[in-house]
Amino acid sequence: MKILVLNCGSSSIKYALYNMDDKSVMTSGGAERVGMEGAFVKVKLANGDKKKIMHDIPEHTEGVKFIFSLLTDPEIGVIKDLSEIDAVGHRMVHGGEKFNKSVILDKEVLETFEACIDLAPLHNPANLKGVNAVSELMPSLPQVGVFDTAFHQSMPQKAFMYAIPYRLYKQYGVRRYGFHGTSHRYVSQRVCEFLGVSPIGKRIITCHIGNGGSIAAVVDGKCVDTSMGLTPLEGLMMGTRSGDIDGGAITFLAKKLDLDADGVSNLLNKQSGVLGITGESSDMRDVESAAAEGNARATLALDMYFYRIKKYIGAYAAAMGGVDIIVFTAGVGENQISMREAVCKDMEFLGIKFDKEKNKVRGEEAIISADDSKVTVCVIPTDEELMIATDTMNLLK
Repeated sequence: MKILVLNCGSSSIKYALYNMDDKSVMTSGGAERVGMEGAFVKVKLANGDKKKIMHDIPEHTEGVKFIFSLLTDPEIGVIKDLSEIDAVGHRMVHGGEKFNKSVILDKEVLETFEACIDLAPLHNPANLKGVNAVSELMPSLPQVGVFDTAFHQSMPQKAFMYAIPYRLYKQYGVRRYGFHGTSHRYVSQRVCEFLGVSPIGKRIITCHIGNGGSIAAVVDGKCVDTSMGLTPLEGLMMGTRSGDIDGGAITFLAKKLDLDADGVSNLLNKQSGVLGITGESSDMRDVESAAAEGNARATLALDMYFYRIKKYIGAYAAAMGGVDIIVFTAGVGENQISMREAVCKDMEFLGIKFDKEKNKVRGEEAIISADDSKVTVCVIPTDEELMIATDTMNLLK
């Protein structure tokens, strides 16, 4: 079975074609600058090389159409005909309370998904454009939606409710939803396979740390709490997002800077976080280099960044009555050795005994805690695309 995975953003389309017989990636790539000048598609070739192809992509249908043409291209394609694709799996960002698992996309499901647009006005419309583009080009091809929010729907009310008037939850759905759910689900399952243990009876903290970051508490394979909220702004300090901030500080700044709602959103989502503190970059590699050269603001940004992660781990250990496994994943989590060491330092009281030598890994599955540590700390590279492809295959079967 061959499954195409699509992740449509507001100005991008990422894709990967899987052969699910052996779960191998036949090809992958992404269109960027959709709807803008200078649009292009990057394709990863079979030999590992990457090819950049300039192509005008005025909207998502044209982007998906061009990706389809690349899949069957005589020079760089990997299939002879589009009929070889059995289904398309889509990353869908916000399913609200409507979806707690992946679903086959039909008219009724898509209407329900559209009702969630208010909760993710930037992401959900782009997701729909991808679905509609496939429907237009290949009307009979089955499509599946895999929701970022679905894994977190097992949270109890005490974890997902905000302490605001209850009517606002009932009227507008204002509550904690959480994101990166497909990643948290994948790594919480995969770490148990890697360690040869059952998820039942295990208390796991999964740390998805990238330019956007979130942490989840998982008990018996189910999410019981997560750091992101109604939107991906809450929780950890991130590349350009503030993370947790006093609501009073927001109204104070709105008055001082004469900002409307869009202005506040732009300030907290795009100008804050690591970028806001350093004033220079949101890339952790740049920040580490600057800190090593004595840049005080870069050092402060790192200290704040690491502290927030450590604090959430402690909070979730308390909420679960302890922790058995901690997982680091995503771009920073998988590759930033210094972050993992700083977060796990002085955590012996929690049962964490860290091993600096074992921690010298990047982008590979590994145990980085000492052999006699009560808590097993691991690095598990995430694979959201494989999770989407797997869900798609399972639903069709």
